[in-house]
Amino acid sequence: MRSLVATALATVGLALFTGCMPVYSPAIGVLFADVYGPLDAGERVGTKEGTACAQSILGLIAIDDASIKEAARNGGITKIDSVDHHSTNILGIIGKFCTIVRGS
Repeated sequence: MRSLVATALATVGLALFTGCMPVYSPAIGVLFADVYGPLDAGERVGTKEGTACAQSILGLIAIDDASIKEAARNGGITKIDSVDHHSTNILGIIGKFCTIVRGS
């Protein structure tokens, strides 16, 4: 019985320490973060905008494509003028990182 309780406590402890995964952000919010930030800017900001996002759940599962190439494709952009990002993090449980491309 003791080994069952010890195993259960170890499993819960491990899950708690590995489950929190913050998303890259220029400002940290422990409980919640919803932050925009620059990655690269040219001489002007374009007229079209495309976004691509990736998500993380508990730091255990990460899905989607947040690449500049995907964001440009989603916005129909062939000449990139600027690239920004938007990150959202809720308690380190759910995280979302978006790349925002502007151009023509």
